[in-house]
Amino acid sequence: MIGRWNVEINFADGNKRSLRFDAQGDGKGTLLVLDPRLKVWGPGKPSEAKWIREDQNSVTFSGAVEFPLGNVGRDAGTLAFKGKFETADSITGEVEFAPLVGERPSKHGTFKAVRSKE
Repeated sequence: MIGRWNVEINFADGNKRSLRFDAQGDGKGTLLVLDPRLKVWGPGKPSEAKWIREDQNSVTFSGAVEFPLGNVGRDAGTLAFKGKFETADSITGEVEFAPLVGERPSKHGTFKAVRSKE
């Protein structure tokens, strides 16, 4: 699991998001939202994340993120991923985004993470 992962998220409402997950030792890591709109705000900042290897084939990871909304807003919340290794360099599974602000329901979707060659 340790290494850099490029993660593509497809939410059920049609929204797509990209981020990078850097998995470090001891179940720690960082999440970094990758979005062209962040050029307006300045570069994104990595947030703290954690991961757990459930068994030989399953992993969960989660962390706080802020997705840009339009030109001025941010959608802050927690992403929680539950996936299975398809290969040593590929994970697929389900993701949930729980917003921090407001009484909005969580958003659900699927994700694919591919180990970065960098």
